[in-house]
Amino acid sequence: MKMTKRRTLVLATVSFNVSFLLWFSFAPFTGPISQEFGLSVAEIGILSSAAIWLAPFGRILTGWLSDRYGAPTVFAIVLGYVGLFSMASAFATSYTVFFVERMIVSTAGITFVVGIQHVSEWFDEDELGTAEGIYAGIGNAGAAGGALLLPRLFPANWSGPLFASNWRAVFFYTGVLSILLGIGYYVLGEAASSEERRSETRANASVTDWIHTATRYGTLVLACGYLMSFGLELAMNGWLATYYRTAFGTDDLVLASSFAATFSIASGLLRPVGGYISDTLARTERNIIPLFPGRYREQWTFVSLCFIVCMLGVMTLAGQSGVVLLAVGAGFLVGVGCAFAEGSIFAQAPAMFPNNSGTVAGVIGGVGTIGGMVYPIVFSAALFGNHHLGYAIVAASMLPILGCTAWAFRPKIASVATEAGLLTHAGSREIESD
Repeated sequence: MKMTKRRTLVLATVSFNVSFLLWFSFAPFTGPISQEFGLSVAEIGILSSAAIWLAPFGRILTGWLSDRYGAPTVFAIVLGYVGLFSMASAFATSYTVFFVERMIVSTAGITFVVGIQHVSEWFDEDELGTAEGIYAGIGNAGAAGGALLLPRLFPANWSGPLFASNWRAVFFYTGVLSILLGIGYYVLGEAASSEERRSETRANASVTDWIHTATRYGTLVLACGYLMSFGLELAMNGWLATYYRTAFGTDDLVLASSFAATFSIASGLLRPVGGYISDTLARTERNIIPLFPGRYREQWTFVSLCFIVCMLGVMTLAGQSGVVLLAVGAGFLVGVGCAFAEGSIFAQAPAMFPNNSGTVAGVIGGVGTIGGMVYPIVFSAALFGNHHLGYAIVAASMLPILGCTAWAFRPKIASVATEAGLLTHAGSREIESD
């Protein structure tokens, strides 16, 4: 089958959706898993955090490998070994073994940067925000699919041909699906729309080029913005089902997972809107705030990041009201902010670095996942006797990032952000005179 940009987008999106489903397939089943292994709520929070531990380095590495060797090869390898370890985790009888195996399965999330690189090799700049938004948005919705579908397909009274435990069956069968998709990606995928485009990307994939790209101001500030948007999304995907179950006193796994899925739906399916708005503002050259005049994509990114901080504060207030539906609604709005910011960031990144999209996506995606490690620990700490204040504390921790973003998005700095950086100060005169 001859690949086109639309077929490539579908292949990457479906594969990433399943990757995300595998990544967070444990979240709807934290109740029975904690019962079987004797885990506390705090230990569940650590398990949620551990799902991110290998992602930063993994994303950085696979982004560069995708530039160098092509996305189909890298995507297939990751889906293959993730599937094998997911199947193995279904048979774990020791929590230590289970913990390690699920950590390896969690590296399914590194496929994000592989798909970002693959899509950018097929689409032109004026379509990048929308295309990458569709890829990442529908792909990220795999977490929502897991929260909505898995508890229903594998209910508490599950008794299948191989397993009596529903969560063990989930891990086994999703692992099989991952392996099959990896084979399909390798057979069907083509690395770029043309050999010329592929050659340009491969030629810019040396270690020196990686260092240059990874230390630019543009890369670093977008990575920080992704930390407070996608990192938060990861944390919420892994934590919200437990939050709605424990903070509001319900033992109904399906209900708690359904509440959590509203966040995942917003943060996933609305991401294309964030990319589309960024494309539209850049194409029409429209200023939406007086800050950063002429930097249209930067304005939209900054507005989206500010919205996240505000909605986290609202979520704390909603949770303290004791009304679960208010908390669910506030969580949905946090998801909206994450979607818009993530879509905007990955409209900017490949447009700024067209020949290093994998490297840039790897750095941004790798740094972004750090939030997914730290935030669940804050959420599960039950500060001052409840699980609601963690959202406000996380919001306060994001204020320095907003300050750095505002500095870097100023026109004179943003105009040299692809060259000026921590190691090379190209454009330093313009920065000093600003």
